[in-house]
Amino acid sequence: MLTVPEVHLAPMLPILIVLAGALASTVLGFYLPRRALTIINLVLLVLSGVSMGTLWNSGATAFGGSLQADNAAILLGLTILIGSAMTLLVSLDTAYRARVSFPEFDAMLMYAITGTLLIAFSGDLITLLIGLEVMSLSGYVLATLQESRPAEESGLKYFLLGAAGSAILIYGIAFVYGATGSLNYAEIAARTAGLTPGNLGVLVGGALLMLAGFAFKVALAPFHQWTPDVYSGAPTSVSLFLSTVVKVAAFAGMLRVFGGALQNAPGWAAVLQILIAVTLIVGNAAALFQTNFKRMLAYSAVAHTGFLALTLLGTPGVGGAALAYYLLIYTLMTAAALAIVAALQRSERGMEISDLRGLYYRHPAYAVALAACLASLAGLPPFAGFFGKYLAFQAALQSGYVWLSVLAALASVAALVYYLRPAMLMFMPDRTPAREYAHGERTATTFTVALGIIGVTVLGILPNLWYGWVANPAIWGTLAGR
Repeated sequence: MLTVPEVHLAPMLPILIVLAGALASTVLGFYLPRRALTIINLVLLVLSGVSMGTLWNSGATAFGGSLQADNAAILLGLTILIGSAMTLLVSLDTAYRARVSFPEFDAMLMYAITGTLLIAFSGDLITLLIGLEVMSLSGYVLATLQESRPAEESGLKYFLLGAAGSAILIYGIAFVYGATGSLNYAEIAARTAGLTPGNLGVLVGGALLMLAGFAFKVALAPFHQWTPDVYSGAPTSVSLFLSTVVKVAAFAGMLRVFGGALQNAPGWAAVLQILIAVTLIVGNAAALFQTNFKRMLAYSAVAHTGFLALTLLGTPGVGGAALAYYLLIYTLMTAAALAIVAALQRSERGMEISDLRGLYYRHPAYAVALAACLASLAGLPPFAGFFGKYLAFQAALQSGYVWLSVLAALASVAALVYYLRPAMLMFMPDRTPAREYAHGERTATTFTVALGIIGVTVLGILPNLWYGWVANPAIWGTLAGR
């Protein structure tokens, strides 16, 4: 007898509201100006966030647990919405100059956000895969929307490597299903305890394949090769989205899988710590030698992937809370830095680091804001980046990864060189002509920058405003649906 799955509207509502924005941008693009569509989408993102707030502590599920609106999903979903709203705000001022001022940009962006929320709210591997593919396919299009050779090259590289990463991830899902006989997170977690030796080997193989697939999505070395080319070749507003929202969603998926379903599976943690070590070394070393500021931020994103992945080595209670805090802080400081680049750059290739010399004397507010972003990215107090890294180190140390925590601390010290170099240049006198784009009002971008700076400053001085909320162990005990 055919069983009809339970379909509840409430846990689907945050995703459906964003999907409505994507459909509206697709249909109404012929009738409304692009700016009006962007404002509508911003309102819908706010409504999606409000609907998430109503689901707090509800534990609502749909489709037999395939979609679950637990508190962990809501916290990660709110971070996704914040990064998405900052992307749309920046695009209000820069889309025309970046030659992406058409409805398709908003439509693809909203489709991508729909995929990211599906990942955060997923209750099984099929929902996770659907979310990843919706997010990835939309991201490939966004990276190539600009009519320029660098954008086309970056989009093609992103697509080819992304297809390989997705194939590896699907093979991993197949292996995990073959070993456990289930795709549901809770059932996988329950069945990993009593597997036969043969099935255990299949499970380990599946876990490692899934780890490799996720490593591409979050840019863990050596799967990071697409990152600098895509971030520097794509429009800066797209780079902002890919480096924040997509990364948050991919880590949400990793937390669901490795902090929940495969928490007790052997093998993946040993491989992950090696990937983290390589990522910390490669990301920070490569950033030291960059002359283009946008590419430097791309390698900085790779390095921060290593710090973020440290939290996955901790217990779900400690590591999940650290990851949720770090992801919000990373989104705020990275989005603010790229918003400033988008406002000031003469071309979508970004600015040379040397072009930042004397920025304080031409754009004092942006110079101070960018210096604060760089200080937070470097992990300097009193900004929130310091507390984010501290929590990541703590999660790894409490699980016994001492050598990796020491390496991460050394890498963080080395990062001071490439973060402080542009920060110092901005306050040095410069008598050459201004190298920035001559523009008028930038209200939306200025608001985005202000939001990021206020966020990293306040949450650095008063970290418990966010961490005190996410540090409840009960939130992360539901990662596998238990």
